[in-house]
Amino acid sequence: MNYARLLWQLYRKKQELKKSKEHVQALQEKKLRRLLLYAYEHSAYYRKAFEAAGITEDRISTTPLEQFPTLNKELLMEHYDEIVTDPNIRQSELRSFGERSSDSMERYLGKYHVVHSSGSTGVPRYFLYDERAWEEVIISVIHGALYDLSFRDMLRLLAGKPRILYIAATDGRYGGAMAVHDGIQGVRAEQRFLDIDTPLLKWLETVQEFRPNIIIGYPSAIKIFAELIETEKAADKIERIVTCGEPLTPGMRSYFESVFGAPVINYYGASESLALGVEHNASDGMILFDDMNRIELIGGEMYITCLYNFAQPLIRYHISDKLIPRESNSGLHSVDVVLCREEDVLWFETKNGREYLHPLSVEGLCVDGLLDYQFRRDSDSSFEMIAELSDITRSDQVKQAVTQQMRSVLEKNGLRDIAFTVRFVSQILPDSNTGKKALII
Repeated sequence: MNYARLLWQLYRKKQELKKSKEHVQALQEKKLRRLLLYAYEHSAYYRKAFEAAGITEDRISTTPLEQFPTLNKELLMEHYDEIVTDPNIRQSELRSFGERSSDSMERYLGKYHVVHSSGSTGVPRYFLYDERAWEEVIISVIHGALYDLSFRDMLRLLAGKPRILYIAATDGRYGGAMAVHDGIQGVRAEQRFLDIDTPLLKWLETVQEFRPNIIIGYPSAIKIFAELIETEKAADKIERIVTCGEPLTPGMRSYFESVFGAPVINYYGASESLALGVEHNASDGMILFDDMNRIELIGGEMYITCLYNFAQPLIRYHISDKLIPRESNSGLHSVDVVLCREEDVLWFETKNGREYLHPLSVEGLCVDGLLDYQFRRDSDSSFEMIAELSDITRSDQVKQAVTQQMRSVLEKNGLRDIAFTVRFVSQILPDSNTGKKALII
């Protein structure tokens, strides 16, 4: 997307979302019916599922959405090849592509952007975005990051060629990192990425060399950055903080506002839809992108219909996040997002000072026979790995392999002297409230 087109699309989106709730709802309904018909015509799974629910082609335009069948991750993985609308897509080949391709910008089949879930609720799943859907994501990411600005102020900020530092998990097909990378390129800003497993000394070197004025990343990562700034006074004036990937607590928001003296924007996305909403201040709650998704709350559970992704339609797809509706004065719905996954950080004292291990540094740990795992900090210099095996008779082999890989991770993170133990349990269950497994307990 060229720069002029990007600015035009930003302007259109800004104007569109200023309109009344009735206008936005009419736009949403138009997009919904188009998606439902397309899914019926191009997805073998949805054609069967709709007809099994008594919804034939001539009824798609009039049947209320709540009468359409729901979808969950188990059904998605089981029927993946039938759900996608391109007959050339195969889940097995997509997984192989995701595992072998080290370049997250490489497109599957030369035309699909591939995002993987982080695997917090089980085996990672892959989500496809074609070029048109990806363009809509990029526009929404930029618009969300600058949500509180008028279009004129957006232009003024972008004209200054901002220097943007992104701090999060970057080594993989994480949708946030991929979208931020393309969005920053689109607005012709300078960028640097800091992976969360980078030692703190490198953080300081990057900040001193790059002098960022916009920070984007996980709240837990930005908190580390804020503490570093307070200690070292290393950064120039920060103009904007954009958090994503984890819940932003009121206390964390206040801390960032105090340290940086800048607006804090909380962007809400998921692998299933990278454009869900934005919170530009605590009082208004999370403002949902109703032009991008149709979100239903059923018995306290969240179901999403992604209105812009036609390659891999997700219709009434269950997500374990919980939303509490709020009153809204705009044309968009407003909610509080609760009980989402929130990563913690394992802090340790080393001979070189205080250092940390982010759970996503070891989330990709891969050992044959290791089914699942969590971590528990024992002391300032030790932690425990709690592991579930697919076959308990292989415990010695798994322990040896885990120890070898974990030592490599600790060495990379400057934690060579940190001790750890491995404890096997019969089963690791997800949190009863969130439905997601915490890596840190």
